[in-house]
Amino acid sequence: MESGKKIKGVVILTKKNVLPRGTNATSDSVVEPAAADISGQEVSLQLVSAVHGNGVKGNVGEPAYLEKLDSYDISTLSPRDIAFKVAFDKNESIGVPGALIIKNSGSDEFYVKTITLVDVPGEGHVHFVCNSWVYPFTKYDYDRVFFTNKSPKLARQTLGGSSNFPYPRRGRTGRPPTQTDPNCESRLDIKKSLTIYVPRDEQFNHVKMSDFLAYGLLSIAQAIKPALESYFDETPGEFDSFQDVLDLYKGGLKLPKEVVDNIKKDVPSEMLEEIFHIEAGQFIKYPLPHVIKEDTSAWRTDEEFGREMVAGVNPLVIRRLEEFPPTSKLNPQVYGNQTSKITEEHILNHLDGLVVHEALKSKRLFILDLHDAFMPYLRRINTTPTKTYATRTLLFLKDDGTLKPLAIELSLPHPKGDIYGSVSKVYTPAENGVENTIWQLAKAYVAVNDSGYHQLISHWLHTHAVIEPFVIVTNRQLSVVHPIYKLLQPHFRDTMNINSLARQALINADGPLELTVFPRKYSMEMSAVIYKDWVFPEQALPADLLKRGVAIKDPNSPHGLRLLIEDYPYAVDGLEIWSAIHSWVEEYCSYYYKTDDIIQKDSELQAWWKELVEVGHGDKKNEPWWPKMQTRGELVESCATVIWIASALHAAVNFGQYPYAGYSPNRPTVSRQFMPVQGTAEYELLRTDPEKGFLETITAELQTLIGISLIEILSRHTSDEVYLGQTDTPEWTAEVDTLQAFERFGKKLDVIGNRIMSRNTDPNLKNRVGPVKFPYTLLYPTSGKGLTSKGIPNSVSI
Repeated sequence: MESGKKIKGVVILTKKNVLPRGTNATSDSVVEPAAADISGQEVSLQLVSAVHGNGVKGNVGEPAYLEKLDSYDISTLSPRDIAFKVAFDKNESIGVPGALIIKNSGSDEFYVKTITLVDVPGEGHVHFVCNSWVYPFTKYDYDRVFFTNKSPKLARQTLGGSSNFPYPRRGRTGRPPTQTDPNCESRLDIKKSLTIYVPRDEQFNHVKMSDFLAYGLLSIAQAIKPALESYFDETPGEFDSFQDVLDLYKGGLKLPKEVVDNIKKDVPSEMLEEIFHIEAGQFIKYPLPHVIKEDTSAWRTDEEFGREMVAGVNPLVIRRLEEFPPTSKLNPQVYGNQTSKITEEHILNHLDGLVVHEALKSKRLFILDLHDAFMPYLRRINTTPTKTYATRTLLFLKDDGTLKPLAIELSLPHPKGDIYGSVSKVYTPAENGVENTIWQLAKAYVAVNDSGYHQLISHWLHTHAVIEPFVIVTNRQLSVVHPIYKLLQPHFRDTMNINSLARQALINADGPLELTVFPRKYSMEMSAVIYKDWVFPEQALPADLLKRGVAIKDPNSPHGLRLLIEDYPYAVDGLEIWSAIHSWVEEYCSYYYKTDDIIQKDSELQAWWKELVEVGHGDKKNEPWWPKMQTRGELVESCATVIWIASALHAAVNFGQYPYAGYSPNRPTVSRQFMPVQGTAEYELLRTDPEKGFLETITAELQTLIGISLIEILSRHTSDEVYLGQTDTPEWTAEVDTLQAFERFGKKLDVIGNRIMSRNTDPNLKNRVGPVKFPYTLLYPTSGKGLTSKGIPNSVSI
């Protein structure tokens, strides 16, 4: 407390006999002037900190009391308003006030209109719009709290239960509601995070919890992140060269002892060694990511850029281009003309002698189109520290099976308004000089888009979030002896627990994800908008490949599909895994459901599906594409899709995170400035020091440290992982036929694993290994513990 210094304020009360209609006071029931008769000592006010506190509660200051105000600018008052003054002792533990507690010790109620604080350190004026009665404190057993008119920094859009922001339902956590919104849950500190409610049977077992804690998601979110933010606020850091980034893995980055000591207050030393690899002398040193193990510069090649769209950590977005120029599905009445500005002249000389319509007809043009996903939010996103674009990338399928980037379009909302469409610029490959650096930056902006889409949509929304309703309704509606319960339960292991922890310490407001992906505070809200386009039957791999136009139906091809990119590692391996899952589920269901009639009369099964559609994914309950669950075919396809999402799809988008994105220049998650233009200092830096100019545009050092620490945790297998085709309970069913079918499923997966390894040694399959010499093994069925870049766990368990 600073002695003698005060935060002063003005409190406006309204005489009760002139209150507006609806305040429950009538002119003949109150004696005038009411408010003027209040004794100063009858009304106390206490400041509540917006930024400092213990857990979810802000620090509370000492009481201050109303005093008569001798002079006030009456032009700001209505005729019946009365002004009082108040003075609070300055208190460092309060900082910026976010709320006020008002206590009425008198015998009569009064109506408080506004409270304004002046000269608040670091904030200036702070205004409270109250417009509320304050009754004597004896009439209620809780504090009367009023909040500032400034939107809370951590407030976010409520997801689910509306047509604008639909979302899969999730389990309750037991966290109490916030004081500002009873529909929103309050935050917990790190020590209480492990007590979040999860049904007992869904909690991590001991080994899993030990491993999880060792790799410290909660520690990153609530101890390491704040300490590093504080350090970098005082000592801003930048990577000046790619060698600086490489030093994180080869030499390490030294942190001041006081920073490490501050982290150790909440994180045990042995945990710190695992999480941040902090060794003696406070050096952070990370494992070398696979993408730079063999070659530290091959990631920059156009071939590798294209390869990662079919064999990287997000191989789920690329689609065949079916019309030129690319068009948009955004509503033109809202967003104007969003048709691509890429012209034939941009790409004509790179089509191996073909013209555009010939390349389209021969199915050799492909696109990574993230334009529509981000354009509606881009204007808001760019008000944050992010400065980025909505991107489209055109690619050509070469004779050798690789994908050649042809053009990249970077688009911004029109400065006059959304209805005017977008402002776009198209970039094409260049090999030398500053033009090459600009092309490398254009690819980086694409990677930023793709990284955000991967984390928020491909990973979180399309696996973690959409599978949770299945976990809940399976436990609610199916008995443990029900055959579908026994089939699906292994694929729900640990999912509710990891999702609950993620909401507490990863995707929470101002959490690690918001810090490290470009949509920032709009991340989760944007994922709800994209959930509108989620279609359950299209999550099956064959349906997804057909929808994206990268495969066509062909009864003479394996799995009934012919891939248009024959060397598409994710699709090739995935179709074999999908076929094995589907065959296993079909054999299993055929044993218990001989006819469709049995399915229709299974009351538990029908209740299960009804709740899943109408409640679990209730915001989409009226969609026409939901299976009716009347036939064995619908049951098989639905269960196979659930198992695919929980196992192989999640593995494909999760366990390659650190191997590919642990080296941030390869997959930056944030861009901090727009493309430099000629004549600016930023452009000159690109020309004279290309590496520094590149690194000053993409993810900063602080975000890099937190981001790669996070994805290293997410990319690891724990010691007790149970993989697809395995079980942790050998006698999980008594039916011999079923056990034998499951054994055949496991053996089939072993054969698939061998074929994956064989394909990775075929020199004709250039996308299997690529310029970086990193073979595609993300759908190899099993793995050991650690950072292996392979293995398909049964469930979404991390």
